[in-house]
Amino acid sequence: MPIQEKAVLEKLAAIPYPGYSRDIVSFGIVRSVTCSDGRVVIQLDLGSGDRSVLGPLRETIKSTVSGMDGVSGVDVRAIGAADGLKMADPNARPGAAQATGLENELLPGVRNVIAVASGKGGVGKSTVAVNLAIALARTGASVGLLDADIYGPSIPIMLGLADKKPSVDGARQKLLPFERYGIRFMSLGFMVDRDSPVIWRGPMVMKALEQLMRDVDWGDLDVLVLDMPPGTGDAQLTVSQKVSLAGAVIVTTPQDVALADAVKGVAMFQKVEVPILGIVENMSFFCCPGCGVRTEIFGHGGGRAESKRQSVPFLGEIPLDSAIRDGGDAGKPVIVTDPESIHSREFAAIAGKILDSLGAGDDRPGGGIFQRLKNGLKG
Repeated sequence: MPIQEKAVLEKLAAIPYPGYSRDIVSFGIVRSVTCSDGRVVIQLDLGSGDRSVLGPLRETIKSTVSGMDGVSGVDVRAIGAADGLKMADPNARPGAAQATGLENELLPGVRNVIAVASGKGGVGKSTVAVNLAIALARTGASVGLLDADIYGPSIPIMLGLADKKPSVDGARQKLLPFERYGIRFMSLGFMVDRDSPVIWRGPMVMKALEQLMRDVDWGDLDVLVLDMPPGTGDAQLTVSQKVSLAGAVIVTTPQDVALADAVKGVAMFQKVEVPILGIVENMSFFCCPGCGVRTEIFGHGGGRAESKRQSVPFLGEIPLDSAIRDGGDAGKPVIVTDPESIHSREFAAIAGKILDSLGAGDDRPGGGIFQRLKNGLKG
């Protein structure tokens, strides 16, 4: 029986990083595992870590994997100066393409990757991600949306394809993303039973995220929007380490408990040197459809105040409205069903601000493409 990458990863997950109790897989040291005709190639990325551990670690890995059934040979490679490759700049932000080239491996045709994140669940992060992706596409940009919320994928429902299964390009053995409302999208939710929970440890989450990037035929995209899971855990670290993020958008609601978690989200991305594109305050206020009276159910202005305190941009305020919820449940986002509504105009304004950030000079990811798009000169 041919050796499987999953089986090799499970073996590697039993090897501790020298001097630590944590294993090399959850540590993020294992970049990739490929198996072909009994030969296993394992690529390691020590980053700016101690290069002296490489020799002993390589021998431990070879010894462990060589004993597996079906393995005829093991090749352990490492990114770094010791192996004749360009050593990652310790001052560069994690995952930067110029440091390791991994971005080109995972997402070769994607110019900009944006993470839409939140410190806690229930703030409408996925709603913002979906409507924002469509708003970006309506500027003329080619846009993709990846549901990176492994434990609670909601994009299949919100885009109206909950019962569909993805197709595979037989020649290239890649999943074909779905296309709707002008965007390409993919989610783990298309590949698991709708009512079954995903009960995975960190290494499996990290592997699934990498596969959703590497094994999907995204093609050429100006922007790939990542709908991140809530919090500051394995998924966030995996993405920030494995992909060169153009920036992160933090979604919050006005009340103090959500803002406290939003602060943690901002701090996490800043710690791994991912630019904060801005904060979005969702469910900001409610306007009575009958009398027009505005009510600030969850308070108001907290997102703007926190943006000022954190010295990050404030992108906008999304009102609380049943039309947004109805659109998400029905698979017809509000920006599609009612593009002239106050909610849709706000999503469009937020998209414009993000384009301004991404297109602010050729030194930013994208090489100024968005300035050309805004000037009506796509291409």
